[in-house]
Amino acid sequence: MSKTKGQNYMHGAAILTVGVVIMKLLGFIYKIPLGNILGDEGYSMFLSAYNIYFIFFTLATAGLPVALSRLVAEADANGRAKQEEKLFRVAWMMFFVLGTVFALIMFLYPEWLADKYLENPDAALSIKAMSPAILLVCLVSAYRGYCQGNGNMLPTTVDEVLEVLFKVISGLVLAKLILDAGLGKPMGSAGAILGVSIGSVISLLYMVVYKRRNYNTLSGSYTGGRAADAVPGDDERVDSAWTIVKNIISIGVPIAFGACIMALLNSIDSKLCMNRLQAAAGFSYYEAKVLYGVYGKAQTLFNLPAAFITPLTIAIVPAISGAIVRGDRAEAIKTSDDSMRISAAVSLPMGVGLAVLSFPIMKVLYTNSNAAGPGLLSIMGVASIFVCIVLMENAVLQASGKEKLTMLTMITGGLVKIIINWFLVAQRPVNIYGAPVGTLVSYAVMMLMNLVFIRGALRHKPDLAGIFAAPLVSSLLMGASAWAVYGLCGKLLGTGDRLHMLVCMAAAILTAVVVYAVAAINTRAVTADDMKLIPGGEKLARLLHMS
Repeated sequence: MSKTKGQNYMHGAAILTVGVVIMKLLGFIYKIPLGNILGDEGYSMFLSAYNIYFIFFTLATAGLPVALSRLVAEADANGRAKQEEKLFRVAWMMFFVLGTVFALIMFLYPEWLADKYLENPDAALSIKAMSPAILLVCLVSAYRGYCQGNGNMLPTTVDEVLEVLFKVISGLVLAKLILDAGLGKPMGSAGAILGVSIGSVISLLYMVVYKRRNYNTLSGSYTGGRAADAVPGDDERVDSAWTIVKNIISIGVPIAFGACIMALLNSIDSKLCMNRLQAAAGFSYYEAKVLYGVYGKAQTLFNLPAAFITPLTIAIVPAISGAIVRGDRAEAIKTSDDSMRISAAVSLPMGVGLAVLSFPIMKVLYTNSNAAGPGLLSIMGVASIFVCIVLMENAVLQASGKEKLTMLTMITGGLVKIIINWFLVAQRPVNIYGAPVGTLVSYAVMMLMNLVFIRGALRHKPDLAGIFAAPLVSSLLMGASAWAVYGLCGKLLGTGDRLHMLVCMAAAILTAVVVYAVAAINTRAVTADDMKLIPGGEKLARLLHMS
């Protein structure tokens, strides 16, 4: 039973990961050309508006979908199909109310948010253009949480791909048309952001149609089995709407608040960086926007490793919570350890790769951008490793019913971030480099705190050496080989133009992939059991002689 359940959650994570790969490819198609179209100045408007949207988005959807997923998984483990449906209806109404409130704030007060909060008044129009998206995405999240609670990750994957696809197409087209018409960068940024709302409309339509066609098969069809203490006839017992609201709030609010701190970290970057660069470091408004804009471009790449970890965090919440409800503590611990190990195996090589190859990556992707870009990305590459680990730790704690502890770690990390940003960004020689340093230190603090909390929550001490040692050694070998190959290729071909730099970077990345694969197999950072969880993985494991 537990084996099947474990395979289900990992296959679910694999399905989501496929979607993430597609979305990230589409995201590059969107953000990289958009950064070149808008320039550093215009991209700072886009990024500022997106940060405001992300705060409201996180408040409305970060905690409630997780709460819904966990409650649905618990109802599923007890065979309560009617309870699952009632949970969805109540959650949908909660999402609608929250989405409406936040959309109205963004639509009615964009000037105040842009000027007083972000200190980037040119972003006001972009904030207003983003307002419909928050309501639409809130509603979509109710459908996703319901399906994820049943272990069904396919509709979420398809839905997210559709959303990003239409966002990319409409956003780029609108931004290009507006700028070509000479309407200015504030209007061009708003046009790009309007694409988010268009993608959200398509996303919502898909989920509505999917649930109407498949809702009878969702409830109970992905269960890992009833809890040992489930009572016959439990399916007929349905909690009141008020009870469900209280349960969702009690679980979701601490998670949302904690996650909102992560969103606030981005807005803190925007507000503090713009303020301290001008008021303390002595840069002009235009210079500050350029520096923050190139930092935003580096953030696009910095977020890449976390995007690959997020599917696993989504999948393990119902898996761990369901195991706990069934009284299978051993399965809960195994799921936690496996997910931590896999997150390390994914995040470490990606973070090291971003740090080592930061110069060619930024120069190839963002031509004519500020010279600070590579240095920013190098620091943020290391920081991304800690971000990924924190995301996984948060998911484990949330699934274990310790969501208030994640809130505590986020508050602590946020305070660390504010303090470091305030002092470092104000130093003219440091300037914008202080922001990624603050990010790195704050997430390192959060990671250490969460490790202590997990030990208490599961009454289990994670094997840190077993989790991190092999991926770390493999990643360092990979990083050294990538750096050496890029340097050698540069001496042979030169890196004076974009094409030669691209060739050298491609050679370094290919080398890095091969070296990490060989090292990860030999150090058992990746095992045969891990390979069996991906399509065709068992055949590949045999081919590689993995025992």
